[in-house]
Amino acid sequence: MKRLIAFAFFILTIASSNARNIPVKNLEELKGAISRARPGDTIVLQNGSWKDASISIDCAGTAAKPIVFKAQTAGKVVFSGASQLRLGGSYIVVDGLLFAGGAAPGNAVIEFRTSRDKVANHCRVTNCAIDDFNKPGRMDEDQWVAFYGRHNRLDHCSFHNKTNMGVLLAVMLDDEKSRENFHSIDHNYFGKRPPLASNGGEIIRVGVSQHCQFNSNTQITDNFFEHCDGEAEVVSIKSGSNVIRGNVLKECQGSVVLRHGDNNTVENNIFLGNGKAGTGGIRIINRGQWVVNNLFYKCRGTAFRSPMAIMNGIPNSPAHRYVQVTDAVVMNNSFFQCSPISFCEGSDAERTLPPDNVVFANNIFYNTIDSLIYRSFDDTKGFRFSENKVSAAQRQPLSAGFEKASLTVTKADTLSMPFAGRGLNKLRLDSLRKLAKGRVGALSPAPGFAGTALVSKLFSNASANCGAKWFKPSKQPGTTVFVSCSTPAEIKHALANIETGLVVIDLLSSSYEFAEPLDINGKIRFRSALKDAVRFTSAEGRVLPFLFQVKGGGQLQMAGLAMDLSGLRAKDLIVTDTSGSSKHSSITVSKCSFLNFDSKEGSILRATKSTICDSIQLAANSFVKNSARLLSFDEETDKKGYYNTEKLVFINNYITDHTGSLLTMLRGGNDESTMGPNLMLTNNAFTNCRPRTQGQALISLTGTQQSLINHNRFTSCDPDGTLILFEDTVRAVHLLQNNTITGSGKIVSNQFVTSKNNTIK
Repeated sequence: MKRLIAFAFFILTIASSNARNIPVKNLEELKGAISRARPGDTIVLQNGSWKDASISIDCAGTAAKPIVFKAQTAGKVVFSGASQLRLGGSYIVVDGLLFAGGAAPGNAVIEFRTSRDKVANHCRVTNCAIDDFNKPGRMDEDQWVAFYGRHNRLDHCSFHNKTNMGVLLAVMLDDEKSRENFHSIDHNYFGKRPPLASNGGEIIRVGVSQHCQFNSNTQITDNFFEHCDGEAEVVSIKSGSNVIRGNVLKECQGSVVLRHGDNNTVENNIFLGNGKAGTGGIRIINRGQWVVNNLFYKCRGTAFRSPMAIMNGIPNSPAHRYVQVTDAVVMNNSFFQCSPISFCEGSDAERTLPPDNVVFANNIFYNTIDSLIYRSFDDTKGFRFSENKVSAAQRQPLSAGFEKASLTVTKADTLSMPFAGRGLNKLRLDSLRKLAKGRVGALSPAPGFAGTALVSKLFSNASANCGAKWFKPSKQPGTTVFVSCSTPAEIKHALANIETGLVVIDLLSSSYEFAEPLDINGKIRFRSALKDAVRFTSAEGRVLPFLFQVKGGGQLQMAGLAMDLSGLRAKDLIVTDTSGSSKHSSITVSKCSFLNFDSKEGSILRATKSTICDSIQLAANSFVKNSARLLSFDEETDKKGYYNTEKLVFINNYITDHTGSLLTMLRGGNDESTMGPNLMLTNNAFTNCRPRTQGQALISLTGTQQSLINHNRFTSCDPDGTLILFEDTVRAVHLLQNNTITGSGKIVSNQFVTSKNNTIK
């Protein structure tokens, strides 16, 4: 027996000693190492740039001896260009890689399969990062991580600035090889995702509509989400039996959405809105969902982005639509200075089934700033409200099961935490504990989120233990360069030699003749100290498509610049990127004058199809005797909910003797996942304005999600026509107030327009 034990130990020692450390410095060596890899081997990728590297790892380690592929130095092995990583074996670990400066040639940057039939199992990607690794076109869809197979893990990775179409991380349930998968997505950092201006901007999606009746059992735990504003769904659950636990969502304009699938659990999370508009919490649909012991802190979203939205369903709904909420438990959650939550959210002519058999108990609402803590859009008799505590200052008449209480507020780290006294009685609590067994932790008898210690634990994890420790998002230096330009050639040279930071171009001459357009690729500000208007003209015989094109990633600023455009032959004056770039841009124009621009088919400012501006702001400008469309945002005609500027601010401007529409804004279709476009049109003076085409509205808003039209003066603006036209197919919020309308056209509104204090003469 002793000899057998000694022999076994000898064999183990030999096997252990056969584990190899294999350095590779290029793709060819890496492919060779993959083909020869044995359990226990570590393949070390040498530091440097790995450009256009498509890697397919198909080998098999063991639980005790995985095959490890790691960077020589974490973060110093950089995959750029057309690069991607595919895993199709078992017990593989990938460690320390950075993807930056490129885009995946296929559908995913990291994919847990090498082919349709070869998926990964028991594989792990850790300590890696993907930064701004976007396809060039905004509508070119991909994922950064695509999960297939079973028992795979993504941990301690960082993701930053996805700007093109497509969910960042997708868990796929295509067939039996990838269902009941028990994947773990833990301790990751999901950073900045700007609004996509369409559906498809989720951070994590588990399942898709056609597979929503299958269980995934994916565990999304202990992650940090920060400024994830892509769309209404930060985490989209479209399958069953998933767990979302221990995460911190900081200032994210969206929610964790239990969109499809049953028996999902959302527990012990912090939704840290910090007063930011649109910050949501949890939206509940389907059967058997448990939402327990979450903290909602100054979340200010409304409607689908409410701190909590419990939806109405559709009678006899197919699985991929809106299944009625039944058998849900919402318990021990705390809401601190949050906007009202929503019961029976989405109630309309189609969604007519209120939730049923919903336990809503032991929750705390501390609110001293809002007149409501909840809104009900349908019958709530299917809710069992019990022992929900509300701060005594609240004036809303409360349903049975809500009661005012003297709440105490205690500091937990930087947060204010409300606490109450007694909660559910023991008999009721014990019955819920039996149901909760195996799904959630201990249900507290005290109302609200369980204490300050958990806050400290989650905050500590988010700051110290989420993401790749070595990763820092790329930042542009803040240097400013001043350039004086007397000729178009000098302007062209200045624009072609931009490095980083802000370039301020001072126009010294009184006249500039342009033979070709100007591309704005960086952060550029044009200005002039001349008292008279600078004359912009076209070279003889030339008709330009536009004068300024703001390329993806560009920021155009104009300040204190008066422009005489009577000699400029161009279709448009300013356009966004005509290539449909995935990079976001912005335009700011202040204290400028636009005089005598004449274009029968063009615009002073036109947002082109498939591009996106985070903001366009025009303030304190004058537009005099122009004959062109002023602002055109109407090229997204696909009826898919796309639009091309998140926020348009038009304030304190003076517009007179204008021929052409003033503003056309189009967001087609019936998608409900975005906050924009958001329009602020305030304190402007419009005089003697007429559309070029009879019957066209001067201001046409189709599908604009939010608008404030306030304190404007319209005088002699198309008296026999339409001044403002509102058209909406889904819920919108329009406020038309304090405007003075004299001798001008009619306003065509709808049920989403609130009109008050307007003077019509």
